[in-house]
Amino acid sequence: MTDPARVFRKLALNNAMANWRLHAAVAGLQAGEFESPRISFFPSLKATLNHILIVDWFYVDALEGGTLGPKAWEDEEPFDNASALYGAQRDVDRRLIDLCATLGPVELARIVAVHRGNRIQHDRMDDVLSHLFQHQTHHRGQVHAMLAGTSVKPPQLDEFIVGDDADNRLDALKALGLSEDDVML
Repeated sequence: MTDPARVFRKLALNNAMANWRLHAAVAGLQAGEFESPRISFFPSLKATLNHILIVDWFYVDALEGGTLGPKAWEDEEPFDNASALYGAQRDVDRRLIDLCATLGPVELARIVAVHRGNRIQHDRMDDVLSHLFQHQTHHRGQVHAMLAGTSVKPPQLDEFIVGDDADNRLDALKALGLSEDDVML
């Protein structure tokens, strides 16, 4: 039987595991590397990781039926500390996992109101989720590339989805309090 929500549940788990790996790498940076200017869309690891978090706040709130909207951007870098930033990221990652766990065909087709300030965007939940996962993957790739110019080796980010990746995701699953059963739903 086909379950159209399964891919979104897996992508929410992938999102959390990739964020955990990136933030674990960032935790190993030398003093000043987190804030140091870099060449990318955003000018530092700090700015890029804060952007990923803010966009998650914005979209997850909308997907949950909230009205946070542009208030999400009131502080473009709400966290100066990488550890506190990851704590907030982990919280919103959990919200996204929990939201995706409740989805079925009816919920995926539900229209989500995304508060844009001067207008409200209306799109299907599956389309908003697809957009969110693509956006976050895009910016995590930038963080990965920026890490290549630091004292820390960029982590593996693409071994979380298929069954053959089981050994490669054990560290992330354990750190997130998840199990193999959560991934192979």
